[in-house]
Amino acid sequence: MTSHIKSSLLVAVISAFCLIIGCTATTRTVSTDEALHYDEAYDFSDKKTIVKNLVEPLLATSPLSGTTEPPVIIIYGIANRTSEHIDTSGITDDIREALLKAGKFRFINETQRGNIATETDYQYNSGAVSPETRIERARQAGAKYMLTGTLRSIEKEEPRQVRLKKKSLRYYSLHLELTDIKTSLISWAHSVELAREASRPIIGW
Repeated sequence: MTSHIKSSLLVAVISAFCLIIGCTATTRTVSTDEALHYDEAYDFSDKKTIVKNLVEPLLATSPLSGTTEPPVIIIYGIANRTSEHIDTSGITDDIREALLKAGKFRFINETQRGNIATETDYQYNSGAVSPETRIERARQAGAKYMLTGTLRSIEKEEPRQVRLKKKSLRYYSLHLELTDIKTSLISWAHSVELAREASRPIIGW
């Protein structure tokens, strides 16, 4: 075997080995506190940033921050006005959890109202529950404030031109409002903005 053939064979073996190594799937455990962004799109790190930057001013500067009696709030969700499928209930769930832990707010469990009504009807109408243990009717708490929001985004890409990389920009804005249900007046509002630029090679895997 000539040296040229040996060299070519060695190169082929090394290339095949590198290809196998490069195609091997790997996993690792990451901290949820670590900021990880694989592209410019919304991710869990953005959710944590949004929640933190909304909860802090709500606790510190809203009209509810100085109340002695924890007000009752109902959350009617965050409307997703982006082009992406983003489950905004994850944002409201984290906001609710953080405010509950602060001990300054109480929340209506709006997602379980149907189940609560079903259980109440069963206790009174099934004949299987003793009168002494039935839940008293017309004792549910009424919400004083309503928390709502809107998530929006703007997407931009570099115009067509000769280049090695293509840049794109994604901007997110989440606006949160606290409304007094009795007066229909907005008692507090706050916005959080996020923007990220990504750069990708024109040719790649």
